[in-house]
Amino acid sequence: MYDRTIPNPTAAPLLALDSFAVGFLNGGAPVPVVHGIDLAVAPGEALGIVGESGCGKSVTWLAALRLLGRNVVTSGRVLLDGRDLTALAERDLATIRGGRIGLVFQDPTSSLNPVHRIGRQIGEALRLHRGLRGAAAEAEALRLLDRVGIADARRRLRQYPHELSGGTNQRVMIAIALAGGPDLLVADEPTTALDATIQAQILDLLHDIRRDTGMALVLISHDLGVVAELCDRIAVMYAGRVVETGPTDDLLGDPRHPYTGGLLAALPDLDGPRTRLRPLPGTVPAPQALPPGCSFAPRCPSAAALCGRIVPPLTAAGGPQRQAACLRLDALSTADAAVPAPRRREEALA
Repeated sequence: MYDRTIPNPTAAPLLALDSFAVGFLNGGAPVPVVHGIDLAVAPGEALGIVGESGCGKSVTWLAALRLLGRNVVTSGRVLLDGRDLTALAERDLATIRGGRIGLVFQDPTSSLNPVHRIGRQIGEALRLHRGLRGAAAEAEALRLLDRVGIADARRRLRQYPHELSGGTNQRVMIAIALAGGPDLLVADEPTTALDATIQAQILDLLHDIRRDTGMALVLISHDLGVVAELCDRIAVMYAGRVVETGPTDDLLGDPRHPYTGGLLAALPDLDGPRTRLRPLPGTVPAPQALPPGCSFAPRCPSAAALCGRIVPPLTAAGGPQRQAACLRLDALSTADAAVPAPRRREEALA
């Protein structure tokens, strides 16, 4: 278990999404997929973004950095130290991507170029973001590979991605992301394709890098255990909206939104008595077929008639830095929200 200190909530954010919305063009008007996200990441903070597949977790952050192509429209602001990234020209934004903001993608095999050696790919990042070439770039590439725990680094620099394991390729991706000395690392499902042992090693690596550099982290995952292991604060997304946010221990120990409670109720408990898992009924609605009112209402065991008419805003939810988007916050207890006895963080990791 890692020691964590939540940054001062009054500190100026490093990165902030301000009413950020995303839509996909589909022949006519854009189809909204992310609806007015407001999120901030403090310097040195680790923020986890969780939710089922299709909730908009990856789309939000890829669109914020303009990595989704031309058929995407966005509104709102993406502020890095108060500077709006949505207003930047592509050339200026390219210096920030990989420079001040590093990215680690879900599948390193498809993210690395299969026809270039590892050394060339790390060297490209060093040249673009730090101006290093030749022997200086090679020395820094060797240092980065050693930093991410890759043995025999000099030989690895001459290899291609297909010659490395999935775990080693993910370490190479992290090395490339660190090459620019970022203030913020956005890691999109960085451990999904890895077995449990390698997953634990990657999480340890990310923790050590944060501890040594003070780098902030946005960790996108559908795995509550992974996020609980590494993050100071969690934002839960559903159908393109943030439905709950708060410090990790508080949110996992006492979820305030029925969706968060449902995610926790579906986790197996390896230490307690055997009980039947309680999966959430239904699926995440398609962006073009969202129900009226609260998008979660058709799956919610505690929905009222009002829930089908009004989209609930994020409001204070009974604790510091805690917010939830539910019209029945005052009426619901943890038990009403279909959550078993509040889980300790250690139980969530099971």
